[in-house]
Amino acid sequence: MDLDIKQLAVAVKAIAEEKNLPEDMVKEIVEQALAAAYRRDYGEREQEVRVTMNLNSGEVDAYISKEVVEVVGDEAYELSLQQAQVMKKDAVIGDMIEVHEKVESFGRVAAQTAKQVILQRLREAEREIVLNEYEDKIGTVINATVARVESNIVRIDLGRAQGIMPRSEQIQGERYYPGQRLKVYLKDVERDFRGPQLVVSRGNAQFMEWLFRAEVPEMESGAVEIKGLAREAGVRSKIAVASNIQGVDPVGTFVGGHGTRVNAVMSEVGEQEKIDIVVWDENPAAYIVNALSPTKVGHVDIDTAATKAKVFVPEDQLSIAIGRSGQNVRLASKLTGYEIDIEAEREAAPAKEATAETKPVVQKLKKKSELENNLLSAIEEHGE
Repeated sequence: MDLDIKQLAVAVKAIAEEKNLPEDMVKEIVEQALAAAYRRDYGEREQEVRVTMNLNSGEVDAYISKEVVEVVGDEAYELSLQQAQVMKKDAVIGDMIEVHEKVESFGRVAAQTAKQVILQRLREAEREIVLNEYEDKIGTVINATVARVESNIVRIDLGRAQGIMPRSEQIQGERYYPGQRLKVYLKDVERDFRGPQLVVSRGNAQFMEWLFRAEVPEMESGAVEIKGLAREAGVRSKIAVASNIQGVDPVGTFVGGHGTRVNAVMSEVGEQEKIDIVVWDENPAAYIVNALSPTKVGHVDIDTAATKAKVFVPEDQLSIAIGRSGQNVRLASKLTGYEIDIEAEREAAPAKEATAETKPVVQKLKKKSELENNLLSAIEEHGE
């Protein structure tokens, strides 16, 4: 006998313990594999076969479903009413009856098939169990090790499971190498035709928020909070923070003494990524001004209905407000939820040259004789 059934029955418990799988699950996997082996050796490919295994005795029983018919055409799938009523007294035409068969052994090919099915199903079951454990950790940051670096993805070792970090979830400019230890944000468990897989990230906004949560204990107490976060990983991030306790400076709390807290976050994401921490404001105009930091803003015109804002800045602040490749205004828009348009403030119009219409009226000088006559007349009047 190529497949030692009794030895397999004993191995089920050992396999369950080794793989950290429920014993019933392993037993079910083995029984399904034996059903496939039975169809190959004793039955038909399309037959509905159920196999049970007694873990104590190692005995295997097969049950083949057959339809009760008046005239048997194919014994592999059908049985007569008379045969059926021997097994089930109240059987009628059209019933499905399970016919019991004792299994003593399997041929070499069937045994090999069973082994392959068992190994494959065990791997799938183990993977599914592990992934279900990690589903509870979605939305958290965990320690990991880089297993392999490929062209578009980085394969990450998470301990009992492996995850992938697509290029879109990586920090721009960050280099990865096998054996490298790093923190990753467990983003999701994706299930597709290739099976379930863990997706991790270092480039999303939630990763940045979790790093600050680890450095700012006041977040846990609710004294301060992050109201908004916009990020272009590896380049720049803008974080809007607020205080829920009067007298607490939210920006100072997140920056930390001598910048210790924000520097700790930057050391994890890379010194090349700038982090702007601004004060959140419920007034949209004030919030937009803060979000455009370090720009000096003249004034803001808000269209609340269209969630658009026109921001006027001094001419020398225009490039700062827009940022390199539009980065500053783009992140401010993401942070505030407003489509922001930057314009330079118009300077006061230069004074126009005086025209004939605008020139002041100047009296023309009178002739000398007229002046003398006027003077004599004034003296005579005064003398009287």
